[in-house]
Amino acid sequence: MSDDALSLIHRVRRPTQASHGAPPLLLLLHGIGSHEQDLMGLAPHLDPRFFVVGARAPHTLQPGAFAWFHVEWTADGPIADATEAKQSMALLNRFIDEVTRQYTLDAQRVYLMGFSQGAILSLALALTEPKKVAGEVAMSGRLLTEALATLAAPEALAGLPIFVAHGTQDQVLSIRYGRDIQQQLEKLPVALTYHEYPMAHEVSGASLSDIAAWLSARLDGPRREASQ
Repeated sequence: MSDDALSLIHRVRRPTQASHGAPPLLLLLHGIGSHEQDLMGLAPHLDPRFFVVGARAPHTLQPGAFAWFHVEWTADGPIADATEAKQSMALLNRFIDEVTRQYTLDAQRVYLMGFSQGAILSLALALTEPKKVAGEVAMSGRLLTEALATLAAPEALAGLPIFVAHGTQDQVLSIRYGRDIQQQLEKLPVALTYHEYPMAHEVSGASLSDIAAWLSARLDGPRREASQ
């Protein structure tokens, strides 16, 4: 189900268990070449209190394959189209407002969960607009250099919960990218949880189990109050 009048085509899974007040939002962002339905397969394994939304990236690569930004693959690693990445971040920022309003969700409990390029974009948004995000799950991604250049103030980032999962056998974005995220985020006042798994560029049963438990713990714990 989706409301295509919003900025991004999307699919939803409504909560199957009530929470206090309006439902929290879990926004799923797919990787390059995928689509809005891809990560929705994880929804049955996640906390039933979440209103889960799978969003489609805005750039069409081919029928059924979409991207948040184009990438040039070089010998030195992937190079993102910085202009498109910035535009997608702004679009995602707007979409969050639209979704919380459209479905009457708790705007103070917006969680992002991205895989690969979806992790790159959602992590960048969390680090630059932390007031919009209650928590971030970055799976098999990397840091966007442009995001590091426009980080939010330390007081706004203080205590921001971030879970990073990466595979030691990842041949698309090697483990060095996950370890770079760890190294860079340990310099910031965020609440970082970092895990490596013996997996490739994928979501394993072990990583999904840890992520699901982490997300549930965030819902059960006190709300984060970030300085503006």
